[in-house]
Amino acid sequence: MTERYDVVVVGGGPAGLAAAVTLGRSLRSVLVVDAGEPRNAAAHAAHNLLGREGVPPHELLAAGRREAEGYGAVVVRDRAVDARREGDDLVVELAGGDVVRARRLLLATGLTDVLPDVPGVRERWGADVLHCPYCHGWEVRGRRIGVLGTSDNAVHQTLLLRQLSDDVTLFLHTAPEPEDEAWEQLTALGVRVVRGQVERLEHDDALRAVVLADGRRVEVEALAVAPRFVANADLYERLGGSVSEHAFGTYVASSPGGRTDVPGVWVAGNATELPAMVGASAAAGVLAGPASTASWCTRTRRRRSARAAARRTPRPGRPHRARPATRACAGWHRRATGPDGLWAGTGARRARPLVRPARCRRPARPLPTSGPARCSRSAARSTRPGAPSALAWVPSGTAAGRPLPTHRTTRSERSAR
Repeated sequence: MTERYDVVVVGGGPAGLAAAVTLGRSLRSVLVVDAGEPRNAAAHAAHNLLGREGVPPHELLAAGRREAEGYGAVVVRDRAVDARREGDDLVVELAGGDVVRARRLLLATGLTDVLPDVPGVRERWGADVLHCPYCHGWEVRGRRIGVLGTSDNAVHQTLLLRQLSDDVTLFLHTAPEPEDEAWEQLTALGVRVVRGQVERLEHDDALRAVVLADGRRVEVEALAVAPRFVANADLYERLGGSVSEHAFGTYVASSPGGRTDVPGVWVAGNATELPAMVGASAAAGVLAGPASTASWCTRTRRRRSARAAARRTPRPGRPHRARPATRACAGWHRRATGPDGLWAGTGARRARPLVRPARCRRPARPLPTSGPARCSRSAARSTRPGAPSALAWVPSGTAAGRPLPTHRTTRSERSAR
């Protein structure tokens, strides 16, 4: 079965659900495809989220789904496996076999944290193995903190964590040797630097120590790592897009509103903004959702304007045909010129003619004169540049029992006078 939506949102995290809520509130039909694999599933709580500080991730997402569905969005637990373009529509195939069509596709697919290949890191990830001092630094403040160096960003990460504790150790592991200036900073702050490869993490129900390849054991209570951030961009690449390289990984390049290089495709959240936290990802969804639909509203308006202009513009070699008078205009003529019309009567009122430019679409209107001669002079005075070449004088009745003759004044006659 194939269903059509205004927008299909791939990803049921903060960015995708926030976009669905905003779109639902603007009466757009929205489908959210949620694979049920949020990036922060291993974390105990989400932080730096105004009004919901410390909320467990699963509770936050459950509330987001309820809010989106409350505004008419459809949320399904499935995985988008393919996407293609068919005409003006984007077609998305789901793992469950359903095929959906949409005017716009919003990718809120997030990213994958590629963790260092050290035993124990994945097991403690989201608990006492962390990467962001702003997301989880408060929980490890004042403890013995280690930093697993895997890139030249290790020194910067160490300096940030030094603000949280006086006991910080940098394990160089695969990171390059710090430069002289970096050494001076680390020494001045009392950071211990340990050379050598890290073999594994020692842990039970909590992290206990870092064990090096030469057998040394350094006790720590928390360990900061720097994973490689890889945008989940399979669908984007299937539609012809390509990811961009970053010092920390890959991402989908976009405008501030989420527009990508692929027509009809928008992106929000960590797939395009690698360091974005929960609040920033949700805000990106609020921006990208309306931006996607606003673009097609503008496009539709331009198409309609172009079609209207084409109807007004004569084709080459063909005369322009004006639109016929409206039903209201026709009614006015009947009321004004019929036997029982507005100008039917006796005497001078009965003799007042109606003037109407030849081939004119506007309703006739009476001149403030009576008699053909007076009408001719009034017509000559009312001639302006661009007026029709002839004026037809149509009498509305008879005067003194005699029919009034039809008088026609042309421009050539007026010039002769």
